[in-house]
Amino acid sequence: QVQLVESGGGLVQAGGSLRLSCAASGRTFSTYAMGWFRQAPGKEREFVASLTWSSGNTRYADSVKGRFTISRDNAKITVYLQMNSLKLEDTAVYYCAAGDSVLTLIAGRGYWGQGTQVTVSS
Repeated sequence: QVQLVESGGGLVQAGGSLRLSCAASGRTFSTYAMGWFRQAPGKEREFVASLTWSSGNTRYADSVKGRFTISRDNAKITVYLQMNSLKLEDTAVYYCAAGDSVLTLIAGRGYWGQGTQVTVSS
């Protein structure tokens, strides 16, 4: 089992920045992928970014490329999502996920956190 706890959400003005954290505990992560997803009101959950723990490879949704950065702290088993130049359309509940591959996460499987709200105001 893997337990995930997100933090760092909040209210920010458009153009501002936030950093989300996802602290993981439980099984080791030598073969795991972790990622961030988001769900806005009335919309389906969508992929934001992912990181393969062993290689450090990252992927991003086109909508956040150049603005968001996913990173990790191996010692703390924590994944971060640095969000810059935030836009109104970035408003959503952001979820952290962990699984055996990025495809697992995109399929909605694996382990999921409880979510943290990010609200971008004008």
